[in-house]
Amino acid sequence: MAKLLWAVVLLVPVLGLSEALPAAWLPGDYEATLEGARQFVSDYNATAEEALFESVTASWNYNTNLTDYNSQLQVNASLDEQAFTEAWGKKAKQVFNPVMEAITDPVVKKLLGKIGELGAANLPQAEREQYNQILSAMDKIYSTAKVCPKDLGECWSLEPELSEIMANSRSYKRLLYAWEGWHNASGVPLREYYPTFVTLSNQASRADGFLDTGDNWRSWYESETFTKDLEDIYNTIQPLYRNLHAFVRRKLYNQYGSKYINLKGPIPAHLLGNMWSQTWNNVYDTMIPFPGKPNVDVTETMVKQGYNATHMFRVAEEFFTSLGLIKMPSEFWEKSMLEKPAGREVVCHASAWDFYNRKDFRIKQCTTVTMEQLFTVHHEMGHVEYYLQYKDLPVGFRRGANPGFHEAIGDVLSLSVSTPRHLKEIGLLATVTDDAESDINYLLKMALEKIAFLPFGYLIDQWRWEVFSGRTGPDRYNADWWNLRTKYQGICAPTKRSEEHFDAGAKYHIPGNTPYIRYFVSFILQFQFHEKLCQAAGHSAPLHTCDIYRSKAAGDILAKVLQSGSSKPWPEVLQEALGTNKMDAGSLMRYFEPVTKWLTEQNQAQKEVLGWPDFNWVPPIPEGYPEDINKNTDELEARSLLAEYNSTAEEVWNAYTEASWAYNTDINEANKQAMLEKNLNMSKHTLDYGLKARQFDTTDFQDGSVKRIMKKLSDIERAGLPNDELIEYNNLLSTMETKYSVAEVCRSNGTCHPLDPDLQAIMAESRDYDELLFAWKGWRDAAGKVLRQDYKRYVQLANKAAVLNGHSDNGAFWRSLYETPTFEADLESLWKELEPLYQNVHAYVRRALYKKYGAKYINLKGPIPAHLLGNMWAQTWSGIMDFAIPFPDATQVDATPAMVAKGWNATRMFQESDNFFTSLGLLPMPQEFWDKSMLEKPADGRKVVCHASAWDFYNRKDFRIKQCTVVTMDDLITVHHEMGHVQYFLQYKDQPVSFRDGANPGFHEAIGDVLALSVSTPKHLNSIGLLDKVESNKESDINFLMSMALDKIAFLPFGYLMDQYRWKVFDGRIPETEYNKEWWNLRMKYQGLCAPVGRTEEDFDPGAKFHVPANVPYVRYFVSFVIQFQFHQALCKAAKHTGPLHNCDIYQSKEAGKLLGDVMKLGFSKPWPEAMAMITGQPKMTAQPLMEYFQPLTDWLEEENNKNKEVRGWPEYDWKPYAGDGSDPVPPTPAPPTPDSGGAGQVDFLGISVESAAATAGQWVLLVLGLVLLVATILLAYKYRKSRRPERSMSEVELKQKD
Repeated sequence: MAKLLWAVVLLVPVLGLSEALPAAWLPGDYEATLEGARQFVSDYNATAEEALFESVTASWNYNTNLTDYNSQLQVNASLDEQAFTEAWGKKAKQVFNPVMEAITDPVVKKLLGKIGELGAANLPQAEREQYNQILSAMDKIYSTAKVCPKDLGECWSLEPELSEIMANSRSYKRLLYAWEGWHNASGVPLREYYPTFVTLSNQASRADGFLDTGDNWRSWYESETFTKDLEDIYNTIQPLYRNLHAFVRRKLYNQYGSKYINLKGPIPAHLLGNMWSQTWNNVYDTMIPFPGKPNVDVTETMVKQGYNATHMFRVAEEFFTSLGLIKMPSEFWEKSMLEKPAGREVVCHASAWDFYNRKDFRIKQCTTVTMEQLFTVHHEMGHVEYYLQYKDLPVGFRRGANPGFHEAIGDVLSLSVSTPRHLKEIGLLATVTDDAESDINYLLKMALEKIAFLPFGYLIDQWRWEVFSGRTGPDRYNADWWNLRTKYQGICAPTKRSEEHFDAGAKYHIPGNTPYIRYFVSFILQFQFHEKLCQAAGHSAPLHTCDIYRSKAAGDILAKVLQSGSSKPWPEVLQEALGTNKMDAGSLMRYFEPVTKWLTEQNQAQKEVLGWPDFNWVPPIPEGYPEDINKNTDELEARSLLAEYNSTAEEVWNAYTEASWAYNTDINEANKQAMLEKNLNMSKHTLDYGLKARQFDTTDFQDGSVKRIMKKLSDIERAGLPNDELIEYNNLLSTMETKYSVAEVCRSNGTCHPLDPDLQAIMAESRDYDELLFAWKGWRDAAGKVLRQDYKRYVQLANKAAVLNGHSDNGAFWRSLYETPTFEADLESLWKELEPLYQNVHAYVRRALYKKYGAKYINLKGPIPAHLLGNMWAQTWSGIMDFAIPFPDATQVDATPAMVAKGWNATRMFQESDNFFTSLGLLPMPQEFWDKSMLEKPADGRKVVCHASAWDFYNRKDFRIKQCTVVTMDDLITVHHEMGHVQYFLQYKDQPVSFRDGANPGFHEAIGDVLALSVSTPKHLNSIGLLDKVESNKESDINFLMSMALDKIAFLPFGYLMDQYRWKVFDGRIPETEYNKEWWNLRMKYQGLCAPVGRTEEDFDPGAKFHVPANVPYVRYFVSFVIQFQFHQALCKAAKHTGPLHNCDIYQSKEAGKLLGDVMKLGFSKPWPEAMAMITGQPKMTAQPLMEYFQPLTDWLEEENNKNKEVRGWPEYDWKPYAGDGSDPVPPTPAPPTPDSGGAGQVDFLGISVESAAATAGQWVLLVLGLVLLVATILLAYKYRKSRRPERSMSEVELKQKD
C-alpha cells in the first residue's frame, strides 16, 4: 500500500502537465493574407520544433526505459503534442481556409494543408486521452510480452531469445512453441483494445476529410492510382515469389517431411526463420544451392577483429562520408542507445529518431555483433542521414518524399554493403569468389530477404485498410488476417487459431500504429535507386555485384533526393533523380534475373507445383508437444554428435573387448579387475554420449538411420545407474559368470569334473540312469544354487537401469530390441504353430526312453525326466539319437570317423569353414583371425570360458573365435555357426558402431545356423570328402531329419521358455520366493520335462544355464531357429535348388552368397522386417519353411505315433520318476558263490545245478560271447550314433551379450 501511495504522489505533478499548453506554444493572430500565411508558417515551424522535441524526448525516455512513470509522461507529452497540433491546425483552418485560393505560394499552401491535418488532435479531450492511453497500453503489452516455458525457470523476450530461437532453431516443436507463445502473449491481450482504437482513429481521420484512416494513409502517396499501381507491381513480382516459395517449400519438405510440409499447400508460418515469416534468410543454411562455395557471413571475422556496437556504427558512418554525405553529429554518439542496457526494459526494435532541433539525431538499437546487424546499422543510419540532409527544411517537409522513400534510402545502402566486394574492401572478407555458382548463392540469400518480404509488406496494410473501412469487423479480425497471409504469402498458421486470438497484433507495427505499405514501396524503390546510383558510379557488371562505396557521383544523386524531404511531390523527386516518375519493379527483376532463371530450372526439374492449390491445408500438432520443446531437433548437430561418438566408441569398446577376451581366455583375478575397469570406462562413455543423445528430439528427423542410432544411443542401459550401483552391478555379473565357469562336480573319491568336457560327455554318452542323475544334480548344486542370492540383487539393479531408460522393467527393455509392438503375441502364435510337431517328437522319444529305462523311470503319459535326453539342459536331444534312430539299418550321417582318419584338427575345421564362405563369394577371414583366435582349449593349465563365442573387437580388422574345439562332426557344424557370426561382423564392419549388430538379436544366430543347414547335409559332406557316398532313400532321409529334429525341434520350447521365465522374474509375476518352482512349471508346460529329483527354493536351477548368470537374452535363439529356415528356403531358391528343402546345400552358390551378404551388410541399420523382406521377400516371421523342411518327418511321426497309440502331451503332468539321491554311483560288489545244498561239487549256473568244472567252462564261454557282443555293440553304436551334442553354441555375438 505504501508503494502505491508513493506512486500516486509521484504521478500527481505529471498528470498536471497536460492541463494547458505553454503560452509560447499557442498561435497568435494572423491576417488572412499571403504575408500573414508566410508568417504563420514560420512561427509554426519554430514552435513545432520545440513542441516536437518535448514529445519525441518523452517517447525516447519511455522506449529506452519502460516504466509506468515514463509511460504516463509519454501519454501526457502526446496529449500536449496533439493539443499543439489542434491549436495550430484549427487556427490554420479558421484563418486561411476561406482564402486558400488566394495563397499563391505553393510551398506555403502545401505547408498550411499539412498543418491543418489534425489527426488525433481532432478528437475531443476525453477521447483523445483514451486514444493515447490505448496506444500506450498496446505499446507496453507488445514491448513487455514474454513467453515463459514451464519448468525452465526463465522467460523469453522477443529480443533476443525468441528471435534467436526463430532464426537458429530447426526444432519443429521449439519453433512452434516460440511462435505460438509470442502470438498468444503479445497478440491476445491487444484484441480488447484494437476495435476501440480503430473507432477513434477513424473518427479523427474523418474530421480531416478522409473516409477512414486507411484513406488518410493512402493520401500520403499523392496518387489517385496508388492501389492499382501496387497491384500491378505485385503481379509483376509474383511469379518470382512463387518460384522462390516452391523451392523453399521443397527444402523444408526435405527437412521436416510430408507430415509437416505439403508440396501443394502453404508453408507453416513458424518454419521460415522469422517470427512473422516476413524474411526467410535465416533458413538459408538449410538450402544453400552450392554448399561447396564460400558462404558470405563475416560474423565470425567481426568477432575476431574485436567489433562492438560502436565500431559497427563508425564503419557505417565512414560509408556515408565516402559518398560525400554528412557525418554523424556529436549528439548522435553521446545520446544514442546502441546496445541493450542491463537492468531495464526497453523497446529493442531498431529505430532512428529526429528530435526536431536540427542537431539531435539518435538511433535506438539492441545491437549484436553479426553481419545482419551490420546491415541494419547502415539502414538505420540511412534514416539519420536523411534527417541530416533535410533538417533545415520547414518541419512539415522533414520526412521522405513519400513514406517509402525513407525506408528505401536505408536499404539501398545495404545493397552495396552486403556485397562480397564491399565486405572485402572493408577487411571483413579475405577473397571474393567470382563465378556463377557463388552468385546464385548470394542472390538466393538476398531473395530470401527481399523477395520473400514483398507479399508480407503488401498484405499488412491490405488487412488494416479493410479493418478501417469496416469490411473486416472485429468478429473476423483473425480469419481475414490468415486468409490474406495464405493468399499472398502461401503460409498458414501452424496451430489452430480463432477469433480469441489477434495474430496481427503480434507484429510491432499494428500496436505501434505504424503504416506498413511504405516497406513494400521501399523494396521496389530501393532497386530503382540502386540501379541509378550504380550507373552514376560507373558500374557495368551485373547489378547484384555493384558497390557504390566512395562514389561521390552516386552520393550527389542521393543527397539531392534526401535534401528535398517531402517539399516536392515524390514523382517529381523521382523524375529528377532517376528520370522516371513512376515506381517500377523492372530494376528489382533485373537484379534477381540470374536466380530467377535458376529457380525456374530447379522447380521444373522437380516438377514443383507453383502456388498452393491445397489452400486450406494445415499441419498436425506434433506428438509430445509442448512438453519436449527444449530438446534439440537439429539433425545436423545430431549427425555431428554421432560422428564423434562413432570414432570414440571404437576405441573404448575395443579396449573393453580386449580386456574381456583376456579374462575369458585366462580366468584370474587380475584379468577380472582389468576387465571391470574397462567396463566402467565403457559405461562412462555410454553414459556421456547417451545423455547427449537424450537432449535430442528425433521425432521429425528425416534420416531414418540417424533416428535409429540416436534411439539406440539414448538407451544407456546399465550406465544410467549411480556409480556405486554400477560398480556393484558389474561385479555381480562378473562374479556370477566366474562362479559358473569354474564350477565342478566332485565324486566321493575326490575326482572333480568341469562342465566341459567331462559333464557334457557324461550327459551325452552315459546310459546309466544314476550316473546321469549324479552329473545333472551335481552341476545344479555347483553352478546354480550358489547364484541364487546374487541373482536376486542382479534383478533389482537390472530393473532399476531399465526404468531409468524409460522401460517398465528389464524384460521390457530386452523385448524393445525387436522393435515390434506385437512381439510377445507373435512368438506365442509361432509356438502354437510348432507345438504339434514338438509333441510328436516328444511322444516318439518318450517311447524310445521307455524301452530303455522302463516304467519305473518313464511314464508314457507324463513328462520326461530332464536328465535322460543327452544334454545337461535337455535343450537338444541329439545325444540320444542311438535310442531314437528310426531305421538303425539305414545310413546315418556321421563325418567324425572320416575327419579323424584324415587327420583333421581344429585349424583344419576352421579353414574348411572359411572355404565354405568364400565359395559363396563372401569375405575370407582376415589374418588377425588366424593369429589371435583361441580355437582349442589351452593345455597350459589356464582356466577358460569354453562356451563357443565369436568376438568383434570394433576396430574393423580384428575378429576372433573362442572355442574349445574337438574333432567331431558336431563341432564342425559349430565352427560354421561361429564363423557365420564373424562373417556378419566383416560384412557390417563399416557401419557406424551402433549399427554393428544383427537386424534383430535373432538374426545373428540365424545367419550362423542357416549355414549349418547346408553343411550338415550328406551332399555337402560328400563334396568336401567326408562322406564316401550319398544315399537317397526314405529311411536315410527320415534318419537325417530325426537327427535334425532332435537338435532343432527339441530346442524350440526351451528357447521360448528361457526368457518367458526371466520376463516374469523382471516384471514381478515370479517372486523371488518362487524362482525354482516357476522355472519347473514352465519347463513342464512347454517342454514336458520334470526334475528327476525333488527341487526346493534353496535350489536355483535356471542359474545352471550359462545365459542366466551371463545376462544373455535367450529368445533370440527361438527366433533364430524359426527364421533360419526362412533364410534357408530363400537362399536355396537363389541357388536354384530343386527337391526337398532338407537336401539343399548352397555351397558354391554366388547368388545365394550375394543375397546373404547384402542382408548382413545392413547390420542394424534397418528395421528387421526390411532385412527379412530383402532376403525372403516378405517382412514377417513364419514357421512355414521350417514345417516344409520337416514335413517328411512330420508325416512319419504321425504315422508311427498313431500306430503305437502314443499320447501327445503329458496329461499326467504331476508324475514323478523313481527318485534316487543323485549321489556318486558305486559299482556293486559281486557276492561270493554259495555251495548248493545238493552236493559239494555242484554249483548253480543259470538256474541249473551243474558240476563246478562245467560251470567254469560255461562262464568262460559266456565271457567270450559277452566280450564279442560288447565290441559289436560299441562298433554299432559308434557307427550309428549321432555324434554327441553338448550345448549348442549359443554365441555371445556382441559385446552386450558378454555384459
